[in-house]
Amino acid sequence: MASDQRPWGSFTVLEENRGYKIKRIEVKPGHRLSLQMHHHRSEHWIVVSGTAKVICGDQEMLLSSNQSTYVPPCTAHRLENPGVLPLVLIEVQNGEYLGEDDIVRFQDDYARTPDPEDCPSA
Repeated sequence: MASDQRPWGSFTVLEENRGYKIKRIEVKPGHRLSLQMHHHRSEHWIVVSGTAKVICGDQEMLLSSNQSTYVPPCTAHRLENPGVLPLVLIEVQNGEYLGEDDIVRFQDDYARTPDPEDCPSA
């Protein structure tokens, strides 16, 4: 399985089928993904190792190993690694459309364009 490298870390698609996709996501210490939302999918995040700072709607939480959270469709969310060790988590996406172009970015530390056509992933 090939990993896709991003400025914040990397992700690997572990399995994909109709209606779901499973990813392994690794976030470098001190980095975070864009504040974003998806119209067509929900996401479940399960922390494998490290600490995750999660923003989901108007909630902010810290999750550690073996803890999880749910991100509903059309909800602004962000994943951050506030720790000194890599954050590893499993993401389970559910929905009728799981394309990487279903990302609406509200804020991004890496100056990636908010245009989904130019944004292949979180």
